[in-house]
Amino acid sequence: MGDQKQHEQTQPTGEPDAKKVLLVDDDAEIIESMRYAIEARGHRIVVARDGNQGLAMAEREDPDLVILDMMMPKRSGFLVLEKLRRTRPVPVRVIMITANEGSRHKAYAEMLGVDDYIRKPFAMDRLMDSVDRLLAGV
Repeated sequence: MGDQKQHEQTQPTGEPDAKKVLLVDDDAEIIESMRYAIEARGHRIVVARDGNQGLAMAEREDPDLVILDMMMPKRSGFLVLEKLRRTRPVPVRVIMITANEGSRHKAYAEMLGVDDYIRKPFAMDRLMDSVDRLLAGV
Protein backbone atom coordinates (compact mmCIF):
# COMPACT_ATOMS: atom_id res chain seq x y z
CA MET A 1 0.00 0.00 0.00
CA GLY A 2 2.80 2.42 0.84
CA ASP A 3 4.40 1.97 -2.59
CA GLN A 4 1.18 2.75 -4.39
CA LYS A 5 0.61 5.92 -2.39
CA GLN A 6 4.15 7.14 -3.08
CA HIS A 7 3.67 6.48 -6.80
CA GLU A 8 0.56 8.65 -6.80
CA GLN A 9 2.47 11.52 -5.24
CA THR A 10 5.19 11.42 -7.89
CA GLN A 11 2.70 11.63 -10.76
CA PRO A 12 2.68 15.11 -12.29
CA THR A 13 -0.43 17.12 -11.82
CA GLY A 14 -2.08 17.49 -15.18
CA GLU A 15 -1.99 14.94 -17.97
CA PRO A 16 -0.83 11.43 -17.02
CA ASP A 17 1.73 11.32 -19.83
CA ALA A 18 3.10 14.79 -19.03
CA LYS A 19 6.88 14.98 -19.31
CA LYS A 20 9.28 17.27 -17.50
CA VAL A 21 11.29 19.64 -19.67
CA LEU A 22 14.24 21.65 -18.34
CA LEU A 23 14.84 24.94 -20.16
CA VAL A 24 18.37 26.29 -19.69
CA ASP A 25 18.68 29.77 -21.20
CA ASP A 26 19.56 33.26 -19.99
CA ASP A 27 17.12 34.98 -22.38
CA ALA A 28 13.83 35.59 -20.56
CA GLU A 29 11.84 36.16 -23.79
CA ILE A 30 12.98 32.88 -25.30
CA ILE A 31 12.24 31.05 -22.03
CA GLU A 32 8.71 32.46 -21.92
CA SER A 33 7.87 31.62 -25.54
CA MET A 34 9.24 28.08 -25.17
CA ARG A 35 7.42 27.67 -21.85
CA TYR A 36 4.13 28.71 -23.41
CA ALA A 37 4.47 26.34 -26.38
CA ILE A 38 5.64 23.34 -24.35
CA GLU A 39 3.09 23.77 -21.54
CA ALA A 40 0.38 23.96 -24.22
CA ARG A 41 1.42 20.37 -25.07
CA GLY A 42 0.70 19.36 -21.47
CA HIS A 43 4.31 19.11 -20.27
CA ARG A 44 5.82 20.56 -17.10
CA ILE A 45 8.60 23.13 -17.30
CA VAL A 46 11.50 23.83 -14.98
CA VAL A 47 13.82 26.74 -15.77
CA ALA A 48 17.50 27.46 -15.18
CA ARG A 49 19.05 30.81 -16.12
CA ASP A 50 22.69 29.74 -16.47
CA GLY A 51 24.76 26.62 -17.04
CA ASN A 52 25.63 25.93 -13.40
CA GLN A 53 21.99 26.21 -12.37
CA GLY A 54 21.09 24.03 -15.36
CA LEU A 55 23.34 21.22 -14.15
CA ALA A 56 22.01 21.47 -10.60
CA MET A 57 18.41 21.41 -11.85
CA ALA A 58 19.11 18.46 -14.17
CA GLU A 59 20.42 16.50 -11.21
CA ARG A 60 17.61 17.46 -8.85
CA GLU A 61 14.66 17.39 -11.26
CA ASP A 62 15.66 14.43 -13.49
CA PRO A 63 13.96 15.89 -16.60
CA ASP A 64 12.83 13.88 -19.62
CA LEU A 65 14.27 16.52 -21.96
CA VAL A 66 16.73 19.41 -21.65
CA ILE A 67 16.59 22.39 -24.00
CA LEU A 68 19.98 24.01 -23.68
CA ASP A 69 21.29 27.33 -24.97
CA MET A 70 24.90 27.22 -26.13
CA MET A 71 26.06 30.64 -24.95
CA MET A 72 25.26 31.34 -21.31
CA PRO A 73 26.84 32.90 -18.25
CA LYS A 74 28.88 30.80 -15.79
CA ARG A 75 29.00 27.60 -17.86
CA SER A 76 28.44 27.20 -21.59
CA GLY A 77 25.92 24.79 -23.04
CA PHE A 78 28.84 22.64 -24.25
CA LEU A 79 30.19 22.24 -20.71
CA VAL A 80 26.70 21.43 -19.43
CA LEU A 81 26.22 18.85 -22.19
CA GLU A 82 29.63 17.28 -21.52
CA LYS A 83 28.87 16.94 -17.82
CA LEU A 84 25.35 15.56 -18.46
CA ARG A 85 26.81 12.94 -20.77
CA ARG A 86 29.50 11.94 -18.23
CA THR A 87 27.35 11.80 -15.11
CA ARG A 88 24.07 10.22 -16.19
CA PRO A 89 23.84 6.44 -16.63
CA VAL A 90 20.83 6.85 -18.93
CA PRO A 91 21.43 9.80 -21.26
CA VAL A 92 18.83 12.53 -21.03
CA ARG A 93 17.48 13.83 -24.34
CA VAL A 94 19.05 17.21 -25.19
CA ILE A 95 18.15 19.87 -27.74
CA MET A 96 20.81 22.56 -28.11
CA ILE A 97 19.77 25.96 -29.40
CA THR A 98 22.26 28.55 -30.58
CA ALA A 99 22.68 31.79 -32.48
CA ASN A 100 26.11 30.56 -33.60
CA GLU A 101 26.46 29.81 -37.31
CA GLY A 102 29.69 27.81 -37.06
CA SER A 103 29.59 24.24 -38.33
CA ARG A 104 32.40 23.27 -35.92
CA HIS A 105 30.07 23.95 -33.01
CA LYS A 106 27.39 21.73 -34.50
CA ALA A 107 29.91 18.95 -35.12
CA TYR A 108 31.16 19.19 -31.53
CA ALA A 109 27.61 19.12 -30.14
CA GLU A 110 26.87 16.04 -32.23
CA MET A 111 30.07 14.39 -31.04
CA LEU A 112 28.86 14.96 -27.46
CA GLY A 113 25.60 13.22 -28.32
CA VAL A 114 23.14 16.07 -28.66
CA ASP A 115 19.76 14.83 -29.92
CA ASP A 116 18.98 17.93 -31.95
CA TYR A 117 20.71 21.20 -32.78
CA ILE A 118 18.59 24.23 -33.68
CA ARG A 119 19.90 27.60 -34.82
CA LYS A 120 18.26 30.85 -33.62
CA PRO A 121 16.09 32.41 -34.75
CA PHE A 122 13.92 29.33 -35.14
CA ALA A 123 10.26 28.73 -35.85
CA MET A 124 8.51 27.45 -32.73
CA ASP A 125 7.02 24.68 -34.90
CA ARG A 126 10.55 23.44 -35.60
CA LEU A 127 11.30 23.24 -31.88
CA MET A 128 7.96 21.62 -31.06
CA ASP A 129 8.46 18.95 -33.75
CA SER A 130 11.76 18.06 -32.09
CA VAL A 131 10.24 18.13 -28.57
CA ASP A 132 7.38 15.86 -29.66
CA ARG A 133 9.72 13.43 -31.45
CA LEU A 134 12.20 13.19 -28.56
CA LEU A 135 9.56 12.89 -25.83
CA ALA A 136 7.65 10.22 -27.75
CA GLY A 137 10.57 7.87 -27.14
CA VAL A 138 10.86 8.60 -23.40
